[in-house]
Amino acid sequence: MTGAASTGGTNQGLGDGDTMGIALGASASLHLGNNTTDAALSALGTHIGSDASCTWAPFQSEMEWEFACWAKLRGPTSTAINDLLSIDGVREALGLSYRSVTQLDALIDMLPGRPPFKCKTLSLYGQEFSLHYRDIIPCIQGLIGNPDFADHLVFTPERHYVDVEKKIRIINEMYTGDWWWFVQASLEKQCPGATVIPLILSSDKTQLTLFRGKTAYPILIGYLPSTRLEHITGKTAHQRAMANLFHACIHRILAAIEPYGETGITMATSNRSRYRCHPILATFVGDYPEQALVTCTLYGRCPKCLVPPDQLEAFVQYPNRNHATAYDLFSLGDQRTFHARCRTAGFQPVYCPFWKSLPYSNIFLSITPDILHQLSQGVVKHIITWITDHKAFGPAEINKRCCYLPPNYNIQAFPKGLTTLSRVSGQEHKAMCRILLGLIVDLLLLGGRSPQRLISAVRAMLDFLYLAQYGSHTTATLQLLDNALRRFHENKDVFVDLDIRSNFNIPKIHSLIHYSSSIALFGTTDNYNTEQSERLHIDFAKDAYRATNKKHEFPQMTKWLERREKVQSRHTLLQWQRLGANPPESAPDLTQNTSNWEVEMTQHPSARRVSFCDLVDKYGAVDFPDALADFVIYHNYPTLSSTAAQRQANNTLIPFNTVPVFHKIRFVDKTQESGTVDAASARPEKQGENGNAIPAQFDTVLVSRGSEAQRVAQLRVVFQIPTTAITELFTQSAPPTHFAYVEWFSPFPPQPEPNHLMYRISRSFRANRRLAAIIPITAIKRSVHLLPQFGPTVPRHWQASTVLEQCRTFYVNPFSDRDMYKSFELANLVHQ
Repeated sequence: MTGAASTGGTNQGLGDGDTMGIALGASASLHLGNNTTDAALSALGTHIGSDASCTWAPFQSEMEWEFACWAKLRGPTSTAINDLLSIDGVREALGLSYRSVTQLDALIDMLPGRPPFKCKTLSLYGQEFSLHYRDIIPCIQGLIGNPDFADHLVFTPERHYVDVEKKIRIINEMYTGDWWWFVQASLEKQCPGATVIPLILSSDKTQLTLFRGKTAYPILIGYLPSTRLEHITGKTAHQRAMANLFHACIHRILAAIEPYGETGITMATSNRSRYRCHPILATFVGDYPEQALVTCTLYGRCPKCLVPPDQLEAFVQYPNRNHATAYDLFSLGDQRTFHARCRTAGFQPVYCPFWKSLPYSNIFLSITPDILHQLSQGVVKHIITWITDHKAFGPAEINKRCCYLPPNYNIQAFPKGLTTLSRVSGQEHKAMCRILLGLIVDLLLLGGRSPQRLISAVRAMLDFLYLAQYGSHTTATLQLLDNALRRFHENKDVFVDLDIRSNFNIPKIHSLIHYSSSIALFGTTDNYNTEQSERLHIDFAKDAYRATNKKHEFPQMTKWLERREKVQSRHTLLQWQRLGANPPESAPDLTQNTSNWEVEMTQHPSARRVSFCDLVDKYGAVDFPDALADFVIYHNYPTLSSTAAQRQANNTLIPFNTVPVFHKIRFVDKTQESGTVDAASARPEKQGENGNAIPAQFDTVLVSRGSEAQRVAQLRVVFQIPTTAITELFTQSAPPTHFAYVEWFSPFPPQPEPNHLMYRISRSFRANRRLAAIIPITAIKRSVHLLPQFGPTVPRHWQASTVLEQCRTFYVNPFSDRDMYKSFELANLVHQ
């Protein structure tokens, strides 16, 4: 079971060193990642002075400490470390006092840390099970008191608006949603002055090894036992027993918060402010089987509403499941009546659901959207299967078109097509979504029938997928989300008409109807995305399991986790001391939608001297000298008429014939530490290490110059002007440092193409020559992926590396990444 930070905005979540199993929603930008430090550890820092021997205590030197960090954070096995330490002279050369992993672990155990794991034995169905878990209240107190979060904690709900009339809400972090308001109001009626501490729980059954079938529920605050209960042979009885075991374990872990949800418990922040905190279960994050298990609903039913199982395909809002009604049902004493009532209501007969006694919690509302399993691995997987069915487009032509798409930084290549992959990951399904519409827009259905309804259904679902992943929503964009789902339901019956489906009673398709309401309640989907928690299973289950001797593994896993946390936290503290220990900066304003991307160039060019002749022959910059003369005149004399400027350009002498050339432009987001977010290449053919030719690549980019409308261009050359010529050419003001020679595509038409809603553009020509220009690279805003207009069949002479030269008409791909979609397509959807 895992936790994910309830902070929306920027994919914030738990990472290495975070083992709470709970993330707090009381934060504007709470990122529980690699730099987490507990309040207890920070308190230790106050006792560390300038004395070097104290700085590394309980280690004797910096070298001892650095070796410990390497041993615990870089992944060597205990056997490998012991072997290294046993080599003659190694300990002496490094100045290490410990001789073995056992002695090293003893020193690490002396460091302060979070609450240790406990082991509780549960007896159910004639068997005993070991539950390894932590006390949840100290874990919450540690997070509230962590100075790393002091400037980011939010203790009251807020409402943000786009307009001064306060009609259009902004929703991103959990504290901007409605759930927090409702709970806060309820608590204020009972005991004014309450502080809500929203808790997020997540579980996902994880396979520890493919050979022995061992499984565990990795909870950041514990490991739940998983057993086959082989002595219970009946399928129904076995499922019931497994559900009861799960709920008994979670109830044991969460039992400590039950009284404090009502009465509150005093907690202090790192600045010694004290609050009466009410820890309350806010959301549960998990895939559909986990959702059914947690809510006790029968498989095939919706865990949130009362839709009949044979009406899951309907685009109708059914009443939500009632928490009070469920409470009464699970409180029945008579077993026969209880089982009968559960069957009628569509529940599993779990004797004591863990959520039954949690105050102010509604387990049915707490079930949140799951982008990974419901969309990427669910609905998208279904749609790809349906459109590649032989009764629709078939796999052959779609797979073939994958081979002819031009390369792009954000586009994954599928050289063998979409249907040839045996096991497709969520990331691969996302990559397929980026090209899916472009593969089918010009295809005809079997018998030459029009694909209009099918394309409309695919486009609608892609819109829903991208809108659902917005990091900040408004009431207007939530309406667009609902409209996209409506368009899908209006066109989905095309798959029934093609005899591909008989119905759409699929729980994952039905779950989409709850997305907008969940976002309004709990904030955007990145607050509770299962992708965050699934990544943690590598750290907290699989890596921990690999560090054991595979016998009685759970005690070893918990101890491995505790030691890793201690080293990680101490490492962070020492980094703070070295850098001056400045407090974290305020959280970025997530309501802003403008791009923060900036162009970043390498310090040295890829080729120091490229002649004008090579620019023509190898880079295709056929009008480079003329375009450079035009740029010089327009830079020096921006008010000249076009005729006068052309006359001046014709008389301009370029005093050099070689330029330094760069083969790549990188785009970085200065507000984040994510490195390169986009890139565009402009390089000629080259030889690979094995002697094979690597095809040339000249990417397409989006250009915005001053008041001019944005326009697509193909990047041909990125260069600098020799410093010796700058003062001679540019007499009025200093020029930019880097330039780009580009070939223009036609301006965007007033409206996109009907049905698939993509813009169609083509090459721009003047006097039968491609229209080209030189621009400062700061005018290049990002890369753009162009989808060739294939027609009914793909010309066989096309190639991915040359299709930009061979095809004349293209569609601008709005799905290459989320930033492209958000900035490029939003205006189109408003009118749909």
